[in-house]
Amino acid sequence: MSSNADQGPRVAHRGSGSDHTLNEDRDGAKNDGDQEKQEEKSPAPVGFWSPELAQTRKEVAWRWLMIVGILMVFILTVLSLFWGALFKAYQNANRLKIAIVNFDNGADAFVGPMITNVFLNERQKNPMTLGFEEHQPSEFDNNPLKVREAVYYYDYYGAVIINSNASYLLQQAVETGNSSYDPMGAGQLIYNEARDQDAYYDFIYTIMYPLQIEIVSQFGRMWAGKVLANSTLNNPSTLARAPQALSPAIGFSTFNLRPFYIPVAIPAVSVGLIYLIIISFFSFSFFMPIHSRFMDKSKHAPLKPMQHLLWRWLSTVVAYLLLALAYSLVSLAFQIPFRYGTAPADQVSDTANAYGYGSFVIYWMINFFGMFALGMACENMAMILGMPWTSMWLIFWVITNVISAFYPLQIEPRFYYWGYAWPLHHIVEASRTIIFDTQSSIGLNFGVLIAWCAVNTALYPFASWVMKWKMQRGQKKGQ
Repeated sequence: MSSNADQGPRVAHRGSGSDHTLNEDRDGAKNDGDQEKQEEKSPAPVGFWSPELAQTRKEVAWRWLMIVGILMVFILTVLSLFWGALFKAYQNANRLKIAIVNFDNGADAFVGPMITNVFLNERQKNPMTLGFEEHQPSEFDNNPLKVREAVYYYDYYGAVIINSNASYLLQQAVETGNSSYDPMGAGQLIYNEARDQDAYYDFIYTIMYPLQIEIVSQFGRMWAGKVLANSTLNNPSTLARAPQALSPAIGFSTFNLRPFYIPVAIPAVSVGLIYLIIISFFSFSFFMPIHSRFMDKSKHAPLKPMQHLLWRWLSTVVAYLLLALAYSLVSLAFQIPFRYGTAPADQVSDTANAYGYGSFVIYWMINFFGMFALGMACENMAMILGMPWTSMWLIFWVITNVISAFYPLQIEPRFYYWGYAWPLHHIVEASRTIIFDTQSSIGLNFGVLIAWCAVNTALYPFASWVMKWKMQRGQKKGQ
């Protein structure tokens, strides 16, 4: 009995295992059968020119041609903006005004009139030169320092000053053999390189330096001939004591009011700001998956739409604030100085900041509002356009901001004057003011950027609605 009882369970267990094995075999056979049926149903690959792909080939070819056409039009339109900005740069160089102020204007003066005529004749015979303009000393209260102030305050891109009594001092040096006579005291060249270092080297220096050499050369030949032909002046012993009064006789002292003396500042006021646009653009794709967690119905109740919108906007703005700080700290880490005070407008200074120790905070804030203005525009367009069209927007946004900020708008065709309202133009201007203590329009700069922020914020709900509508439409098509 006991042996039969022991065998019973073993038999039952063996039977259960057999049934399980049989079920697995049946399921495996069924799956294999389904797989074979699917393989039988899926068509075999065909060649590109197969008749079965005739309709598909037409659709693909049409869409390919349409996209290539759109991209060609985009390239011809948007890239033409970039090329066109400098298409007539030298023809428009005369918009860069250079003041010619002759303080050597006595009855017997000959140095001042000669220098003035050379510059004015240059403008008449060469249309692709700077905008030389003659101004009377009385316009500047007969004070050369007022001329420097005019250059500092962006009334002119530069100035040429012929110093008072330049002719008298030269003649006295020849007559008396004044060994302390300095030819460089005859005139002054006033610049403000930090206003736009590229314009300074590409236009101001490039045109002014040859003219300076020409003036000294022409005057030297004329003056040497005059002295040697005059028996009262042609005294070898007297000339030996002051040979510089004979040659070069005159020259120019250069006063660069705000030198662009920090090479590492180039990214801070030019190409580095492109990354400010790119960082703010790509932050959208980083944050969007995080924001969508609040609306995941499979895990919890979704957040109210208005609160979700508010969260997205607020978190984005705070992210811009912190990202702008990181961007600004790069400039600080590479020792762009933010510790100097201001300097007088009529004095040369290569150690000046606009706001002393507060300059870095102002610099951070201008980068923050700049990133807000640039980035929120990118986020709105990303929601409205979607991929891949957003990439085209980024190219357009970068190009239009670059041509309005990295080149003097005065030398660009007047069509480009809309650039005065573009965000990057004001970021660059404010950055130059903060770092180099150039003429300040900081209130206007912040005002324009804040206006961009306000407009972008007003459009943000609409852009979000468009994105939601497009997603819902895509889901319906998928179903």
